[in-house]
Amino acid sequence: MAKIYYEQDADLNVLKGKTIAVIGYGNQGRNQALNLKDSGIKVIIGARSEKTRALAKADGLEAYDSKEAAAKADIIQILIQDDLQGSLYKSDVLPSLKAGKALMFSHGFNIHFGQILPPADVDVFMIAPKGPGHLVRTTYVDGKGVPALVAIHQNATGNALKIALAYGKAIGATRAGVLETTFKEETETDLFGEQVVLCGGLSELIRAGFETLVNAGYQPEVAYFECLHEVKLIVDLIYEKGITGMRDAISTTAKYGDITRGRRIINENTRVEMRRILSEIQTGMFAREFVLENQANRPVYNSVLKMDSEHVIEKVGKQVRSMFSWMKK
Repeated sequence: MAKIYYEQDADLNVLKGKTIAVIGYGNQGRNQALNLKDSGIKVIIGARSEKTRALAKADGLEAYDSKEAAAKADIIQILIQDDLQGSLYKSDVLPSLKAGKALMFSHGFNIHFGQILPPADVDVFMIAPKGPGHLVRTTYVDGKGVPALVAIHQNATGNALKIALAYGKAIGATRAGVLETTFKEETETDLFGEQVVLCGGLSELIRAGFETLVNAGYQPEVAYFECLHEVKLIVDLIYEKGITGMRDAISTTAKYGDITRGRRIINENTRVEMRRILSEIQTGMFAREFVLENQANRPVYNSVLKMDSEHVIEKVGKQVRSMFSWMKK
């Protein structure tokens, strides 16, 4: 059974007298930084954009360019996009990464796949919240927290785990639980979940169901409700109660269709493809492909995103959502 750490296992005093530089002020960066600030931790922001630095200053935080922030910090948390981390690390972080400092992440991609190679005399660890940045913030404000993963890649000072858990406590994660893992496990399972279930698998399943109904002559609006809109209802039930709990909450008809037809859609052929995708992640094939795609200015990425954004389900969805008051912010 994996080790899980809670409030009593972490000590904020470990961070006393230390400065944390959060590099990047997006979804995770902004919300983690605000939680750190509210926990009494000295936190500064590193960002290349003057607009981003202005936003951080408006939030009551000190903000610098990334290079200056890294130089001022004892702990450097890199929270910009994966594809930008390697070059930023070399230009802005590495020059001031002296012995005894700490380098941290909320996703292990660049460490695990060797895009960032830290010197041996610094701590390298991860606190990875299992939720989006806005949830990290709102649960913290409500006195709760989002669960997180903790992993240690290098323990140069002998205190890497204590520092990581203190950071986890400062952003509210130990209120919910911080589960011990490795950079390898976090990276490979995160990529697999995104590609096979959460993003890739779910998006394609929704589109395939929608297309099947529309091609059979059913109204696109009705197909949208059945194959996309109602996904939230089921996901919320699974999130709150698990799969068995979800089944307890739906009709007998829906439940019978679930248990007798679901395995015909996600069948052994699907599982073979899942194993193939996992192998591509484990061997570094996906990472190499992703790095090369970015170096080539993302030709596949951009063209497929554009094509998918023009799919009829997007046009129908926009119309449907505009028609109903409960969908309007």
